[in-house]
Amino acid sequence: MINNLSTLESVLSAIPGKRVLVIGDVMLDDYIWGDASRISPEAPVPVVKVSSQTYTAGGAANVALNIASLGGKASLFGWIGTDANGRKLADVIATGGVNILDGAISPQHETIVKTRVICRRQQLCRLDHEAGPDAFALTQRILDDVLAPALKNTDAVIISDYGKGVITTESIRAIQAAAPRGMFIALDPKPRTGIHYAGVSVITPNRAEALKMAGIDDSTPFPAAEVFRRIREKFAPAHLVVTLGADGMLINIEGETAEQIPTVAREVFDVSGAGDTVIAALTLAAAAGVSLSNAARFANTAAGFVVGKLGTATATPDDLRRYAAEAAT
Repeated sequence: MINNLSTLESVLSAIPGKRVLVIGDVMLDDYIWGDASRISPEAPVPVVKVSSQTYTAGGAANVALNIASLGGKASLFGWIGTDANGRKLADVIATGGVNILDGAISPQHETIVKTRVICRRQQLCRLDHEAGPDAFALTQRILDDVLAPALKNTDAVIISDYGKGVITTESIRAIQAAAPRGMFIALDPKPRTGIHYAGVSVITPNRAEALKMAGIDDSTPFPAAEVFRRIREKFAPAHLVVTLGADGMLINIEGETAEQIPTVAREVFDVSGAGDTVIAALTLAAAAGVSLSNAARFANTAAGFVVGKLGTATATPDDLRRYAAEAAT
């Protein structure tokens, strides 16, 4: 957790107005809420009586909403269809105070939707609707005419990779080439064959992603030193932040010895979107000139708050003030 309340306040006071551009895979998170009290006579599955349905933004869109909720100025590029789901998603994003870049809303793209069925605060199943990754690749026109100018007018950029097609080795290189020299570039990875995350400011994998990036089979305890060594040899990030769920996070700043930051979560209802909050809070703090160590602690505090909520969630400065004050007592 961030060291004390005065440090938290100094971070919160530094971030308003900082501009962060988020580029990546966006999706609509669709939640069907209900109850199940009997088993279907047709198959051994529960019958869900639906009580309500809600929509939130997922993927890179949730990253951008976290930026805006914390007081930053967020811009977003990720493909959104002109279909009914796309209209819902665009409305959620705009209502959250995020600027959707020109060209992102496209009749040539089908909106990615993840539908979760929730019964008694437990996720029963998830249904995904999405096209293949080739359908979401960035065009040269978008890179040249939309993203390159936007990169000249931002304080930091987040590359949010959910493996849906927007983020490729080529698009990462194009973003790096268009970004002003020295710009803070954060990357949340989805490791897979053929993707190369080279030379960014910080990479923020979770435990499983870090092991995959390092080419190490699942191992307990987590072999931090070897994981960090291998990731640095392959991808050469300036910093590494590995999120470990209930065990907090490990930070490796400029190759120094890894430091573990304990979790601050009091209750964990839902980890979906926690990585979005981490990279949003960390990048926003770094863009405001906060040290990577304190930026990571700030991100850890924000993530501890959102995992106590069911469904993808964001945190406001007042949420974090209350949460930190409660944790300090």
